[in-house]
Amino acid sequence: MRVSVVVRSRDEADRLRLTLTSLAHQTVRAEVIVVDDGSLDHTSVVLAEASSWLPLCIVRHSTPKGRSGAANAGARAASGDIVLFLDGDTLAGPDFVARHAAAHAEHRSIIGRGETFHLRGTRFLLDPEMGTPKAGEEARLAGIPSGELSRLKVTRKEVIDHFDAIDRRATPGIYPGAAPRRLYEIEMDALRHYPTCTVLWAAASGSNLSVNRDQFLSIGGFDEALDLNEHRELALRLCQKGARVVPIESARAYHMTHRAGWRNPLDETEWEEIIYRAHPIMAVKLLSIFWASLNPRYRIPPVAQIRSLPELEVSARGNTDVDYDAVRRLISSLPELPAAIPKDGLDARPRGKQAAQTV
Repeated sequence: MRVSVVVRSRDEADRLRLTLTSLAHQTVRAEVIVVDDGSLDHTSVVLAEASSWLPLCIVRHSTPKGRSGAANAGARAASGDIVLFLDGDTLAGPDFVARHAAAHAEHRSIIGRGETFHLRGTRFLLDPEMGTPKAGEEARLAGIPSGELSRLKVTRKEVIDHFDAIDRRATPGIYPGAAPRRLYEIEMDALRHYPTCTVLWAAASGSNLSVNRDQFLSIGGFDEALDLNEHRELALRLCQKGARVVPIESARAYHMTHRAGWRNPLDETEWEEIIYRAHPIMAVKLLSIFWASLNPRYRIPPVAQIRSLPELEVSARGNTDVDYDAVRRLISSLPELPAAIPKDGLDARPRGKQAAQTV
């Protein structure tokens, strides 16, 4: 089972060097395609250097095409049976490729979701290897003892010779914080223990995601109108074609964080309208309530909270008396969406008329 790793990258040259180092030291080799999505930094220098120790297929965009466009371009350039997506600020664990390849060899028509971890300490660093501070973080790093600063760094030597040390200081979740970690735990629990749940497409990850290349191309790849939650929309379409999302145990990816927070899908809501136009089903409409239920900031009433993917499935099928349109109005940033359409028994409008009350 031949695997092509598609690495999307824009203006993250120093992290990309470390990402490519991790791919050069896999237990199973893979084709590596790097999509330089309009970088203005020294990404071209890093790619020229890396080409001397790792065979690369490089796709360059003079104008950025976004996450979805970059991923699609990389998949078109790939030659493997399986396409495995990775971001240019993310390390691949040593068995990353091998684990995904084995899962696809054993099971047909799957969407592989690996284990997504993060390295919290890198968020203040422009260059994780040299310990160079990001703009605005100079004073913070100047006050850190040299020994502590060294523990924030990620070096090529560490990636090659001591990856276990990187793993020990990593934390579950793509970003730091209680809500991202809880979401990771919920998604992986559903994948491991509820394999017949009909909304497992919502557990797909943006990085550390593998798909059959022919199936991916046959449905047109990622929706290029989406730059957030594009992976979940892709997984939804593939599941509608008979694929299923499965956990790829021990296939770990490590996001070298570089921001204090994360892109909040409850603040950036354009994705919801785009996905809902294509898939006007209740499960899509309830995603925001599910995520808001994990964060007390949104004050979702207990009766309306959705705290797992099995609960999302139950709510989407209408097995509740909660008026979720009323709940959505509690989250002021969310747009008004029309009524959901039942589809293949997957989702239905809630039957009850009980309006959720604020707490």
